[in-house]
Amino acid sequence: MTPLNTRLLSRRTMLRATGVAIGLPLLDAMLPSGLRAEEKAKNLAPRRMVLISRPLGAHAPFLFPEKAGLDYEATRYLKLLDEQRGRFTVFSGVSHLDYPNAHHTEQGLFTGVSGETMNHGAGNIRNTISLDILAAEHVGRETRFPCIGLGNALSFNRKGVCMPSLGGAEAMFRQLFVDGTPDEIAREVQRLRDGRSILDGIRQHARDLARNLGAGDRERLDTLLTSIREAEERLTQDEAWVNKPKPKVQYQTRELRQNELVGRSRQWFDLIHLALQTDSTRVINLHIGSHGQVDVEGVNMDHHEASHHGQDGAKIEQLAKVEDAEYRVFNEFLTKTQGSSEGNESLLDRTMVFHGSNLGNASAHSPQNLPIILAGGGFKHTGHVMYDRKNNRPLSDLYVRMLHQMGIEANKFGTSTGVISDIG
Repeated sequence: MTPLNTRLLSRRTMLRATGVAIGLPLLDAMLPSGLRAEEKAKNLAPRRMVLISRPLGAHAPFLFPEKAGLDYEATRYLKLLDEQRGRFTVFSGVSHLDYPNAHHTEQGLFTGVSGETMNHGAGNIRNTISLDILAAEHVGRETRFPCIGLGNALSFNRKGVCMPSLGGAEAMFRQLFVDGTPDEIAREVQRLRDGRSILDGIRQHARDLARNLGAGDRERLDTLLTSIREAEERLTQDEAWVNKPKPKVQYQTRELRQNELVGRSRQWFDLIHLALQTDSTRVINLHIGSHGQVDVEGVNMDHHEASHHGQDGAKIEQLAKVEDAEYRVFNEFLTKTQGSSEGNESLLDRTMVFHGSNLGNASAHSPQNLPIILAGGGFKHTGHVMYDRKNNRPLSDLYVRMLHQMGIEANKFGTSTGVISDIG
């Protein structure tokens, strides 16, 4: 019998020298050996979530197979992902129910807020917490960044307030991997302490003010106080990390134009891969917007115009070339993540990757039958899960299953009515 590893190295172990502490990545020495070692290793390894959204849907006939299960005949888009067959599931017949035909439904993509609320219009949505922020509340304290929003990330706190994104690719790289000088670090520490002092004063003034306000104003003030509490938590965590060296990686960001869809997507995916590899965060929300002209060979019209094709065959082919490029670069990301090992598994095994849109048919602004793919994450993937494409299953039912996979107990999320059990 293989002896048990009685000197299990903690994931929190640091290398310490001359006042510098560097956190270690997941090493084999951190994993248990012997009886039930594989199960124990899986329980020790971190779970991760990446949410990827695109605003213009996908042409359904080129995505969804006719047959459910793993032995489907690959469609035009799934042929681009076929080397990953068995590592992802495509869902047809899922959506957020009763949403209006409108672009602004993207605000509810990761919150699953009710259709009644969504029908109030873009400027009057009372949103709820998004999937990534809820996950980060449970797993985010282990990393420098509890959650990272990229692009115009569709992230919302418990009061439905949209959370700011990290910035462009260069800003993300600097924040994740570039240390400041000693003077810059000292200024950052002082800034954090000053920020906490300011917040203390604001919080007390807000409480004093609330005594003289009506119910509506108290609710608005409560939203402000929630934001203050979140800022205080963030300040506390930032101060704990500010003196810890950031991981060093070999990568050079490039300044890319808005129309360089493939280049921008590939750079975002490269940085996400690095962030996951270095355990800088375990929750990422990426929104890749593309409405204008794109640098895809053979495409001579705006992406938005092509997506609103009105069943014009020439426009559909233009759209398909753009979407071919999107799924091709998505496959590159899955392949790279699958090729990165973490302990006894791949990084993809430990990372659930959601890829979808708030629109099923952008030509009609339809939010039904959304193009949803879920990859990796340790699920037992079943190829194609097919629900009724006219009477859809709530997408939030899938979100509940994703939360369970993160180790988060949840009976409900958004407008869920149950939990999707078609993936193990």
